[in-house]
Amino acid sequence: MPRTVLVTGATGTVSTALMNALAGADVDLRALVRDASRADGLPAEVFVGDLDDARTLPPAFEGVQDVWLLTPNGPRSPENNMNAVWAARQAGAERIVRLSAVGAAHDAPTRSGRLHALSDHETQQSGLRWTILRPHWFMQNLLNEASDISASGTFSLNTASGRIGMIDARDIAECAARVLLDGPDRHHGRTYTLTGPHSLSFDETADRLGSVLGRPITYLPVGDDAKRKTLLGYGVPAWIVDMLEEYAQAYASGWGDFTTDTAAALLGRPPRDVSDFVRDHAAAFAPAPPGGV
Repeated sequence: MPRTVLVTGATGTVSTALMNALAGADVDLRALVRDASRADGLPAEVFVGDLDDARTLPPAFEGVQDVWLLTPNGPRSPENNMNAVWAARQAGAERIVRLSAVGAAHDAPTRSGRLHALSDHETQQSGLRWTILRPHWFMQNLLNEASDISASGTFSLNTASGRIGMIDARDIAECAARVLLDGPDRHHGRTYTLTGPHSLSFDETADRLGSVLGRPITYLPVGDDAKRKTLLGYGVPAWIVDMLEEYAQAYASGWGDFTTDTAAALLGRPPRDVSDFVRDHAAAFAPAPPGGV
């Protein structure tokens, strides 16, 4: 009998890629979404529920063997994790594969890392089989800079000259799919830190963008206050802005300058390079046509 896998955060970047990676596999996929109107086209049986509200979760978890647990970034993330772990235990689930964050620890330099550490510990003590994935900075974050790159050939971040072992979210998803498809025992009790193949500064990232796009791209480092003003101007919640500033300060200090071989071992191939990512998303970075047509 195929195992039933519940994917939480099902409309997000990694979870959507995970469902694509599991397409055609011998599993029954369920997707937990807060808003049914955003679930069109998902390759899964859709359940509406909210990790903020434990009362909405039992129908989605009933009969599930494996839970892919992705909680939203925010001050309530440990509560969201708690609600999902409790629902999984009550439903008799066998395993949780949890998406954590790079460097999650009780002494992490970011509030996100410290909150993830709490949820990692809870998952480890849940009595269920568990695997935790801790991915580095997503290459998909570069898409947040795509409009500036398209318009001016420049982008600005407050990470100074910090280097980061950035990873494509599709590789994170494919690592998660591998763990899920290998069964509940092979990866039990393992915490995997996932990175891309190279640790790059954003000057080097700009060079690779330019090489793929065929035009000069320049990284313009800015201070924390300037980036904060920009993000708040876009309507990013203050808590998220604070979190991103903490990560930027950590990266500027050299905290993110490392890679691991873990993704390659799980994938059976090298993870995607940032040049691969840019080639696949070149249209997003292309200059707008004359007249904006």
